[in-house]
Amino acid sequence: MLCPSTNPRGACRMLVTLLYELESHLDSTEDSSFLQEMLMGNTLHVLIKIHDRLQRFGVQRPEPFQLHSQRLAQELIAELHNLETRSEVQELLYVLSKPHVQELLWVHDTVAQKSYDPTLPPLPLQHDLMEDSVRIIRLMKSKESLGATIKRDVVTGAIVVARIMRGGAADRSGLIHEGDELRDVNGVPVEDKNPEEIVPILAQSDGAVTFKVIPGSKDELEAAESEVFVRALFDYDPKVDPAIPCKDAGLEFRRGDVLQVVSQEDEIWWQARRIGDGKPRAGLIPSKRLQERRVVLQRPEVLFQSSRGLKLNTDSEHPDADYRAIHGVHIAGLRRSFRRSKKERWRNVESCGDEQIPSYQEVVPYVREPGDPYRPVVLVGPSGVGVTELKKKLLLSDPEHFAVPVPDTTRERRRHERDSVDYCFISKHAFEKDILHHKFIEYGEHGGNYYGVRLDSVRRVLMENKVCLLDLEPGAVETLYTAEFKPYVVFVKPPAIEQLRLSRRKAKILTGLNESTAVRTFSDEDFEAVINAAWTIEDRFGYLFDGILVNDDLAAAFGRIRAELAKLETETNWIPKTWTRL
Repeated sequence: MLCPSTNPRGACRMLVTLLYELESHLDSTEDSSFLQEMLMGNTLHVLIKIHDRLQRFGVQRPEPFQLHSQRLAQELIAELHNLETRSEVQELLYVLSKPHVQELLWVHDTVAQKSYDPTLPPLPLQHDLMEDSVRIIRLMKSKESLGATIKRDVVTGAIVVARIMRGGAADRSGLIHEGDELRDVNGVPVEDKNPEEIVPILAQSDGAVTFKVIPGSKDELEAAESEVFVRALFDYDPKVDPAIPCKDAGLEFRRGDVLQVVSQEDEIWWQARRIGDGKPRAGLIPSKRLQERRVVLQRPEVLFQSSRGLKLNTDSEHPDADYRAIHGVHIAGLRRSFRRSKKERWRNVESCGDEQIPSYQEVVPYVREPGDPYRPVVLVGPSGVGVTELKKKLLLSDPEHFAVPVPDTTRERRRHERDSVDYCFISKHAFEKDILHHKFIEYGEHGGNYYGVRLDSVRRVLMENKVCLLDLEPGAVETLYTAEFKPYVVFVKPPAIEQLRLSRRKAKILTGLNESTAVRTFSDEDFEAVINAAWTIEDRFGYLFDGILVNDDLAAAFGRIRAELAKLETETNWIPKTWTRL
């Protein structure tokens, strides 16, 4: 054992002297080799350097000149009261009596009287266990939690370390492992305590925390961190989760956040970090199995009632005048026609039967290389939320960069229309043949004529080195959701009903044929229908969305999506891992 020395380099010099004196006595025996290896080992030299630094600090550290300055100030105030009432005396009394001066002196005395030297508690005199089986571990406590959870073993009844959070203080120390039995904390025995009673002991610890543990039988081999990245498809707050083993160890995240899952050893609680927050310690999140089981138990009607489809209008509500082109590009009418198709309505209801349970989607980083096609941008949202207006503003903001696919139709071409510009005009037989061969992303029937957007029309836009803009029904997005296209799907969501009333107070909507006027203003019933439809879409198709855009103000929403699309083309983004498999 090294003894304290007043010489700041005494330990280092003593080691050098020891090596010099022993040189002539060392031979080739096993004991001599062991002694030589130990004395010349890097670990011993590092410890000696630390010892010398501590000794040097002990000699140089400042000492407080006065330990009881507040009491001295009170004595001075009492003496000043006995003196003549001169202006200097009155001013000094005024300064010393001010509350902030008194508080400053109190803080000074508290710091001056406190010892900040870490101390180890004395070892207990009685040893009820073999000496080699007990480990004393001392960790320095900071604002960061230790990053470990404990539980009571159901077989032995002992308090054991349940898990070590990757990247936390306990994990970085390498001294505590899962399965270790905890015997006392800072000298307080914990064998008869519940895990909930041990947490306050740790919270009250100041500076170093000392544990007495019995190493578990679990292998202490370090498991390599996994490179699994997932996009969260639900919001999670550990503070309101009654099932989580330790709320402080939980990781809060929002839908759309990308998480790195660093450990899946526990099939119920995974360990993960949120990409971008810079925190080294991982947190607990529900595993995919746990989350999907919760959804099944909480919302059985979502999984087994296929009748919860989107409410679609009949195909006779609006006149054919809706089908028009704007600057040679069809924008509004096509989308409405699909929503009124009986055939499309049946197809949408069928596609909703296979309910996706929101949990996690495995993703990988993706950066568009120069020369690669741009990712198509798909806008999804309920009718009335402003999807068409956003698409139109994007298109008109930069027509050399953005484009929309030219839709197909079976109706007759009108005099002012150009083939393959306003529409691609084809026969009904050819259209139905292409439906059977799954060549359309979305199609519908209106007034006895078919309308549809085919996959090849998207490919033509991408071959022109432009960003293809689409607004689709949610059920049609999956047709485009492939490795070939890699679409970026944005869910346009309505704000609260108060903001809807304010932002759409002058907006008009088309009415049905049974109403007296062609258009009318929005009513509260319309706003509630928009919000309810948005809930249904997000609940059912949220696993497809890369981003959520709240359209509380059209100009502000356009600015946000324009900035996001600019980053999409140059920065790293995340795509489903299935798109990278050959």
